[in-house]
Amino acid sequence: MKKTLPALFSALLLPLLVQSAFAEAPPKVVNIGFQKGNIFALLKYQGELDKDFKQKGITVNWVGFTAGPQMLEGLNVGSIDLAATGDAPPAIAQAAQTDLVYLAHSPANPLSEAIVVPQNSTIKSVADLKGKRVALNKGSDVNYLLIAALNKAGLSYKDIKPVYLTPGDARAAFQTGTIDAWAIWDPYLAEVETDAHAREVTNAKGIVPHYTFFLSSRKFAETYPQTAKDLITELQSTSRWANEHPQQTAEILAKSTGLGVNIWQTTLARQTYGAERMTPAVFAEQQVLADTLTKAGLLPVPVTVNSATWSLDKQ
Repeated sequence: MKKTLPALFSALLLPLLVQSAFAEAPPKVVNIGFQKGNIFALLKYQGELDKDFKQKGITVNWVGFTAGPQMLEGLNVGSIDLAATGDAPPAIAQAAQTDLVYLAHSPANPLSEAIVVPQNSTIKSVADLKGKRVALNKGSDVNYLLIAALNKAGLSYKDIKPVYLTPGDARAAFQTGTIDAWAIWDPYLAEVETDAHAREVTNAKGIVPHYTFFLSSRKFAETYPQTAKDLITELQSTSRWANEHPQQTAEILAKSTGLGVNIWQTTLARQTYGAERMTPAVFAEQQVLADTLTKAGLLPVPVTVNSATWSLDKQ
């Protein structure tokens, strides 16, 4: 029996509707990595994302990390779906074959990371770091700052003695004088400047842009694109609120992290929150980073950064 045109149309349309509904079905659980000071921490402690996602049947599971490299190890092994890190960790993760995508980026915040020394140190410039012990979290965004700053001063990474420590261990080493300098980011930077009177040798201004990147496993972003877009929308909304309400933001983050409100006031005064979709220009800056780290021997293989472009951003 011949199908009528409406019946034929319905028969053709139904599989497409079923496929679309299946593709847009939200995940039951989203695992998000966060660390002190980034916008994910504010999202967690405000609770707005949890409320919004709960209405969509999604449970948010927050997983804390001390720094970006450790967080992206979690992304690689599948313990988290989404992450926010500085600029170096994703390039290093790409070199290690982590299948990630860049969802969005913050504004550049070069004042929120620096190389510091004790107040009475004889080190006055980056050139004075030659032969010195410089602490840093290996593979973190300040690893890029340190290399770029040394290059700008006519030195190389081989001209210093890198001491790889987590922020907590580096803070103790800085206090006891077992290191000569420390490359670190906010809010740890603000804390050591306030409580230990550390002196900046240089921050990242004029050296590297220092972005925060919002990242996802490729599998998650391609399976749940609407959820990923909803996250970016929430990031944008929370960023606007935080930028307009620095005192309230400082109080929330102080309560949630144990650091003083004054530490967060300093941190927030020199950074801007935000989340914008990736552009060719930002990918180009990230490629400079990857090439710099490769030349310094920190990446085992060259990386083509834009191979981690989200399919929604491809032209």
